[in-house]
Amino acid sequence: MIKHNNLTLIGTSHIAKESIELVKSTFLKINPDIVAVELDRERAFSLMHPQKKKNSIKGIKQIGITGFIFNIMGAYIEKKLGKLVGTKPGDEIRTAMILARDNDKQVALIDQNIKITLKKLNNEITWKEKFKLIFDILFAGFNKQKIKNINLSEVPDKKIINELIKIVKGRYPSIYKVLIKERDIFLAQNLNKLMNDYPNKEILGIVGAGHEESIITYLKNVQNENNKQD
Repeated sequence: MIKHNNLTLIGTSHIAKESIELVKSTFLKINPDIVAVELDRERAFSLMHPQKKKNSIKGIKQIGITGFIFNIMGAYIEKKLGKLVGTKPGDEIRTAMILARDNDKQVALIDQNIKITLKKLNNEITWKEKFKLIFDILFAGFNKQKIKNINLSEVPDKKIINELIKIVKGRYPSIYKVLIKERDIFLAQNLNKLMNDYPNKEILGIVGAGHEESIITYLKNVQNENNKQD
Protein backbone atom coordinates (compact mmCIF):
# COMPACT_ATOMS: atom_id res chain seq x y z
CA MET A 1 0.00 0.00 0.00
CA ILE A 2 1.31 3.45 -0.94
CA LYS A 3 -0.17 6.78 0.16
CA HIS A 4 0.33 9.84 -2.05
CA ASN A 5 -1.66 13.00 -1.34
CA ASN A 6 -5.36 12.04 -1.57
CA LEU A 7 -4.61 8.67 -3.21
CA THR A 8 -4.15 5.34 -1.47
CA LEU A 9 -2.81 2.83 -3.99
CA ILE A 10 -2.70 -0.91 -3.43
CA GLY A 11 -1.21 -3.61 -5.66
CA THR A 12 -3.11 -6.88 -5.82
CA SER A 13 -2.92 -10.35 -7.28
CA HIS A 14 -6.05 -11.12 -9.29
CA ILE A 15 -6.28 -14.64 -7.84
CA ALA A 16 -5.04 -14.16 -4.26
CA LYS A 17 -7.41 -14.42 -1.31
CA GLU A 18 -5.07 -12.04 0.52
CA SER A 19 -5.90 -9.36 -2.04
CA ILE A 20 -9.62 -9.67 -1.35
CA GLU A 21 -9.02 -9.15 2.37
CA LEU A 22 -6.64 -6.25 1.65
CA VAL A 23 -9.30 -4.51 -0.44
CA LYS A 24 -11.91 -4.98 2.29
CA SER A 25 -9.67 -3.79 5.15
CA THR A 26 -8.34 -0.78 3.22
CA PHE A 27 -11.83 0.27 2.17
CA LEU A 28 -13.05 0.15 5.77
CA LYS A 29 -9.95 1.95 7.01
CA ILE A 30 -9.94 4.95 4.68
CA ASN A 31 -13.64 5.09 3.68
CA PRO A 32 -12.84 6.38 0.17
CA ASP A 33 -15.05 8.70 -1.84
CA ILE A 34 -13.82 7.21 -5.13
CA VAL A 35 -12.72 3.66 -5.92
CA ALA A 36 -10.46 3.57 -9.00
CA VAL A 37 -9.93 0.13 -10.50
CA GLU A 38 -7.66 -1.30 -13.19
CA LEU A 39 -10.48 -2.01 -15.64
CA ASP A 40 -12.04 -0.55 -18.74
CA ARG A 41 -15.80 -0.39 -19.34
CA GLU A 42 -15.98 -3.70 -21.23
CA ARG A 43 -14.03 -5.71 -18.67
CA ALA A 44 -15.92 -4.10 -15.79
CA PHE A 45 -19.23 -5.19 -17.28
CA SER A 46 -17.91 -8.73 -17.89
CA LEU A 47 -16.59 -8.94 -14.34
CA MET A 48 -19.88 -7.89 -12.77
CA HIS A 49 -22.05 -9.86 -15.23
CA PRO A 50 -20.14 -13.10 -15.83
CA GLN A 51 -21.32 -15.13 -18.77
CA LYS A 52 -19.73 -17.25 -21.44
CA LYS A 53 -18.48 -15.03 -24.23
CA LYS A 54 -18.45 -16.04 -27.87
CA ASN A 55 -15.41 -15.03 -29.86
CA SER A 56 -16.60 -13.60 -33.14
CA ILE A 57 -14.56 -13.20 -36.32
CA LYS A 58 -15.13 -9.44 -36.01
CA GLY A 59 -13.67 -9.46 -32.50
CA ILE A 60 -10.59 -11.35 -33.62
CA LYS A 61 -10.07 -8.90 -36.48
CA GLN A 62 -10.27 -5.98 -34.05
CA ILE A 63 -7.40 -7.16 -31.87
CA GLY A 64 -5.44 -9.38 -34.27
CA ILE A 65 -4.75 -13.09 -34.02
CA THR A 66 -1.77 -12.65 -31.68
CA GLY A 67 -3.76 -10.42 -29.35
CA PHE A 68 -6.64 -12.89 -29.43
CA ILE A 69 -4.42 -15.87 -28.58
CA PHE A 70 -2.64 -13.93 -25.84
CA ASN A 71 -5.96 -12.93 -24.29
CA ILE A 72 -7.30 -16.49 -24.34
CA MET A 73 -4.06 -17.88 -22.93
CA GLY A 74 -3.90 -15.33 -20.11
CA ALA A 75 -7.52 -15.92 -19.12
CA TYR A 76 -6.99 -19.70 -19.16
CA ILE A 77 -3.92 -19.54 -16.91
CA GLU A 78 -5.59 -17.18 -14.44
CA LYS A 79 -8.65 -19.42 -14.29
CA LYS A 80 -6.53 -22.53 -13.66
CA LEU A 81 -4.49 -20.83 -10.94
CA GLY A 82 -7.64 -19.41 -9.38
CA LYS A 83 -9.14 -22.88 -9.08
CA LEU A 84 -6.09 -24.00 -7.09
CA VAL A 85 -6.79 -21.40 -4.40
CA GLY A 86 -10.58 -21.28 -4.64
CA THR A 87 -10.99 -17.85 -6.26
CA LYS A 88 -12.07 -16.47 -9.61
CA PRO A 89 -9.81 -14.06 -11.52
CA GLY A 90 -10.59 -10.48 -10.52
CA ASP A 91 -12.42 -11.33 -7.30
CA GLU A 92 -10.59 -8.54 -5.45
CA ILE A 93 -11.69 -5.91 -7.98
CA ARG A 94 -15.22 -7.32 -8.00
CA THR A 95 -15.19 -6.99 -4.20
CA ALA A 96 -14.07 -3.35 -4.47
CA MET A 97 -16.82 -2.51 -6.94
CA ILE A 98 -19.48 -4.18 -4.78
CA LEU A 99 -18.24 -2.29 -1.71
CA ALA A 100 -18.39 0.96 -3.66
CA ARG A 101 -21.89 0.21 -4.93
CA ASP A 102 -23.24 -0.82 -1.53
CA ASN A 103 -21.76 2.29 0.14
CA ASP A 104 -22.75 4.80 -2.57
CA LYS A 105 -19.18 5.49 -3.64
CA GLN A 106 -18.04 6.56 -7.08
CA VAL A 107 -16.25 3.97 -9.25
CA ALA A 108 -13.62 5.14 -11.73
CA LEU A 109 -12.42 2.85 -14.52
CA ILE A 110 -8.81 3.84 -15.16
CA ASP A 111 -7.41 1.23 -17.55
CA GLN A 112 -7.02 1.37 -21.30
CA ASN A 113 -9.63 -0.37 -23.45
CA ILE A 114 -8.55 -4.01 -23.66
CA LYS A 115 -9.06 -4.11 -27.43
CA ILE A 116 -6.64 -1.20 -27.90
CA THR A 117 -4.06 -2.89 -25.67
CA LEU A 118 -4.30 -6.24 -27.47
CA LYS A 119 -4.27 -4.57 -30.88
CA LYS A 120 -1.05 -2.76 -29.93
CA LEU A 121 0.44 -6.03 -28.75
CA ASN A 122 -0.55 -7.74 -31.99
CA ASN A 123 1.13 -4.98 -34.03
CA GLU A 124 4.33 -4.70 -32.01
CA ILE A 125 5.27 -8.22 -30.92
CA THR A 126 8.09 -9.63 -33.05
CA TRP A 127 8.36 -13.09 -34.57
CA LYS A 128 11.36 -13.71 -32.34
CA GLU A 129 9.24 -13.04 -29.27
CA LYS A 130 6.45 -15.24 -30.62
CA PHE A 131 8.85 -18.17 -31.03
CA LYS A 132 10.22 -17.59 -27.53
CA LEU A 133 6.69 -17.53 -26.15
CA ILE A 134 5.77 -20.78 -27.90
CA PHE A 135 8.94 -22.40 -26.60
CA ASP A 136 8.28 -21.26 -23.04
CA ILE A 137 4.69 -22.47 -23.16
CA LEU A 138 5.70 -25.90 -24.47
CA PHE A 139 8.68 -26.46 -22.18
CA ALA A 140 8.01 -24.26 -19.17
CA GLY A 141 4.25 -23.86 -19.16
CA PHE A 142 1.58 -24.26 -16.53
CA ASN A 143 2.73 -26.99 -14.18
CA LYS A 144 1.38 -27.72 -10.71
CA GLN A 145 4.68 -29.23 -9.64
CA LYS A 146 6.57 -26.03 -10.50
CA ILE A 147 4.24 -23.74 -8.56
CA LYS A 148 3.60 -25.96 -5.52
CA ASN A 149 6.08 -23.97 -3.39
CA ILE A 150 4.47 -20.65 -4.32
CA ASN A 151 1.66 -19.44 -2.08
CA LEU A 152 -0.90 -18.33 -4.64
CA SER A 153 -3.23 -17.14 -1.89
CA GLU A 154 -0.87 -14.24 -1.16
CA VAL A 155 0.37 -11.32 -3.23
CA PRO A 156 3.92 -12.15 -4.38
CA ASP A 157 6.77 -10.37 -2.64
CA LYS A 158 7.94 -7.17 -4.36
CA LYS A 159 11.35 -8.69 -4.94
CA ILE A 160 9.77 -11.58 -6.86
CA ILE A 161 7.52 -9.23 -8.84
CA ASN A 162 10.44 -6.99 -9.80
CA GLU A 163 12.46 -10.01 -10.88
CA LEU A 164 9.60 -11.29 -13.05
CA ILE A 165 9.18 -7.85 -14.64
CA LYS A 166 12.91 -7.78 -15.34
CA ILE A 167 12.67 -11.17 -17.07
CA VAL A 168 9.69 -10.07 -19.18
CA LYS A 169 11.48 -6.85 -20.12
CA GLY A 170 14.54 -8.74 -21.29
CA ARG A 171 12.86 -11.72 -22.94
CA TYR A 172 9.70 -10.07 -24.30
CA PRO A 173 10.39 -6.34 -24.75
CA SER A 174 7.22 -5.74 -26.77
CA ILE A 175 5.03 -7.41 -24.16
CA TYR A 176 6.74 -5.37 -21.44
CA LYS A 177 6.26 -2.14 -23.41
CA VAL A 178 2.57 -2.66 -24.21
CA LEU A 179 1.28 -4.49 -21.14
CA ILE A 180 3.40 -2.89 -18.43
CA LYS A 181 5.21 0.33 -19.35
CA GLU A 182 2.53 1.98 -21.50
CA ARG A 183 -0.29 0.87 -19.23
CA ASP A 184 1.55 2.20 -16.18
CA ILE A 185 1.56 5.62 -17.85
CA PHE A 186 -2.10 5.32 -18.87
CA LEU A 187 -3.18 4.32 -15.36
CA ALA A 188 -1.06 7.06 -13.78
CA GLN A 189 -2.48 9.73 -16.09
CA ASN A 190 -6.04 8.77 -15.20
CA LEU A 191 -5.24 8.69 -11.48
CA ASN A 192 -3.52 12.07 -11.77
CA LYS A 193 -6.63 13.51 -13.42
CA LEU A 194 -8.85 12.12 -10.67
CA MET A 195 -6.59 13.58 -7.99
CA ASN A 196 -6.65 17.00 -9.65
CA ASP A 197 -10.38 16.96 -10.37
CA TYR A 198 -11.26 15.83 -6.83
CA PRO A 199 -8.50 17.19 -4.56
CA ASN A 200 -10.68 17.04 -1.45
CA LYS A 201 -11.88 13.49 -1.98
CA GLU A 202 -10.18 10.33 -0.79
CA ILE A 203 -9.31 7.98 -3.65
CA LEU A 204 -8.62 4.26 -3.33
CA GLY A 205 -6.72 2.93 -6.34
CA ILE A 206 -6.53 -0.81 -7.02
CA VAL A 207 -4.05 -2.06 -9.62
CA GLY A 208 -2.16 -5.25 -10.32
CA ALA A 209 0.90 -5.85 -8.17
CA GLY A 210 3.94 -4.47 -9.95
CA HIS A 211 2.21 -1.38 -11.31
CA GLU A 212 1.98 0.67 -8.13
CA GLU A 213 5.59 1.87 -7.72
CA SER A 214 5.86 2.99 -11.34
CA ILE A 215 2.54 4.83 -11.06
CA ILE A 216 3.57 6.66 -7.90
CA THR A 217 6.90 7.63 -9.49
CA TYR A 218 5.02 9.10 -12.45
CA LEU A 219 2.64 11.03 -10.17
CA LYS A 220 5.52 12.47 -8.15
CA ASN A 221 7.37 13.51 -11.31
CA VAL A 222 4.27 15.28 -12.64
CA GLN A 223 3.83 17.04 -9.31
CA ASN A 224 7.48 18.14 -9.26
CA GLU A 225 7.16 19.51 -12.81
CA ASN A 226 4.04 21.42 -11.87
CA ASN A 227 5.77 22.88 -8.79
CA LYS A 228 8.68 24.05 -10.95
CA GLN A 229 6.30 25.80 -13.32
CA ASP A 230 4.58 27.54 -10.42
